[in-house]
Amino acid sequence: MSMARRISTVVLPMTCLLAPLSARAQVSPGLLAGPHASLEGATACFRCHEKGAGKPGMDRLCLACHTEVGWMRTQRRGYHARVAGKACASCHPDHGGRDFALVAWDGGSPEKFDHTLAGYVLEGAHASRACRDCHQPAFQKSGATPLIRVKDRSHSWLGLETACASCHTDPHRGSLGKDCLACHGQTKWSPAPGFDHAKTSYALTGAHTKPPCAACHATATVNEGPRVGGGFKPRWKPVPHRDCLSCHRDPHAGRFTGECARCHVTESWKSVNTKRFDHEQTRYPLRGAHAGVTCNACHATQLGGARPKFARCADCHKDVHAGAATVRAKPVDCATCHTVQAFRPSSWPRTEHQGTKYPLDGAHAQAKCEGCHTRAPSGSAEAVSLGSARVRMRPSAARCEDCHHDPHAGRFAAGGVRARSSGCLGCHTMAGFHPSSYDGRAHAGSRFALEGAHLAVPCQRCHEELATPENGSSLKSGKHRVLGFDIRERACADCHEDVHRGQFRERPDHGACDRCHDAGSFTPAGRFDHDRDARFRLQGAHARTPCAACHRLGPEGADGTRAVVYRPTPTRCESCHAPESSPQPGKNPRGGTGGGLRTPILLVTHTGR
Repeated sequence: MSMARRISTVVLPMTCLLAPLSARAQVSPGLLAGPHASLEGATACFRCHEKGAGKPGMDRLCLACHTEVGWMRTQRRGYHARVAGKACASCHPDHGGRDFALVAWDGGSPEKFDHTLAGYVLEGAHASRACRDCHQPAFQKSGATPLIRVKDRSHSWLGLETACASCHTDPHRGSLGKDCLACHGQTKWSPAPGFDHAKTSYALTGAHTKPPCAACHATATVNEGPRVGGGFKPRWKPVPHRDCLSCHRDPHAGRFTGECARCHVTESWKSVNTKRFDHEQTRYPLRGAHAGVTCNACHATQLGGARPKFARCADCHKDVHAGAATVRAKPVDCATCHTVQAFRPSSWPRTEHQGTKYPLDGAHAQAKCEGCHTRAPSGSAEAVSLGSARVRMRPSAARCEDCHHDPHAGRFAAGGVRARSSGCLGCHTMAGFHPSSYDGRAHAGSRFALEGAHLAVPCQRCHEELATPENGSSLKSGKHRVLGFDIRERACADCHEDVHRGQFRERPDHGACDRCHDAGSFTPAGRFDHDRDARFRLQGAHARTPCAACHRLGPEGADGTRAVVYRPTPTRCESCHAPESSPQPGKNPRGGTGGGLRTPILLVTHTGR
């Protein structure tokens, strides 16, 4: 107990003993404490003490003077509201002398006071602050402040509010409400452990979670808001966020309409939402094979990144022809010959080929490009000069043999056995290799001119190699048949069977067929003259006699056939005719139809080969 409180315990009993001495006079039990010195005097007792018995004591008069404490009790705030059931004098006795301390602190100092009893727990950084750091006139903002009787309010412990903004400046200027503890703790201002951006009208996702708050909440004007550490003047609310352009510059310069999120995601600006992105709205809609290409294939860094060039195919694609693709001696872009659907086949119009050194005529107009524009072998020196496609853009086309296989093995080529000045076109046309334009008139220039019935004979009857199946293409690639047409046989017997079975072999011409027969037909023997070529001239009635009357069928041969006997044939009359003295049956001695022949006439029809 303090010295002042010990003095009061002695003085108070003494006043009780002196009380009966006079009803009018009052003897002070001791000097009042310094704050109450103005109330000193025998006539001033009733300013603090009630007259008469049964009165409520001193508390009413204490609170009538200390109105700030009365206000706190009425509002049920602070320490005095908690101890409202206790008399004021029980904690603040007086008459202990001028140095008597009216406020007795537990532990002997304000720093040891249990602040919980005041209704405000000191936590975090507040627990380490000195009492007067907060209990100072600058922070006395409650309703009790105007009621404080102490002239120097720095000595008062009352008048403080529990709201953060009563002591701290609100950097949000009220835009985020008054409950600071909803976001901030009492240990330090930043970071705000209770703040969750996901609960705001704009949740942070992706790359938005990485920038510091100042990146989005910096103010635009100098006078906007108080400064908070490092000169940062935050503007917490409102912050425009309806669209990305509220914060970000438009790299497309207004070329696209609609929200940015339709194409982009917050993870990264370069990450495109491929499911929502519509390339049709760009300056290069994706068509054909381009529609299946990955974004990075075109938007790679080496191709320009987000803004690759696309005016020419060569901006993205390497020239696979190494500059060899030209039209009228001028380099052309890939789109001249190809489409976005696919690189093959070429889309170059065939009509354009008519303006080249080799117009496409006949079957060539229907030929596939790769049939003539072949590819050089991989790894060869020629392939290197032609580019990765290895296509011979300007194949040699001076001769048919440059592209086509020569089925005649050079026999009709320059320097060949039967060379023709017009080359392949001497026998073939551009319309097709088959049929050949070589006809009977052209055959007259060969070693065997076609005449008569030979003109109607199919070529393959003599040129048997024509019956060999072709592989379907006359180009050099693949296997091909050889059409030599080198027939050395020219005699009739080389091709035709000797139906006379050698009867004329002993003649000087050894039985040459063309002595009697021509190419028109085998029968009749158009060149045979009985008077000239036989030993028996046909005169008189003999000239009208059928050949078969004298030239009969001979015996059957080994093959079961019978040949007409032309040699030897009897030349004497009696060999064929009977004497008139002994007529035979059917004989008419007067020259009737019997003719006087020894045998009936045999009509023979012979078909030779």
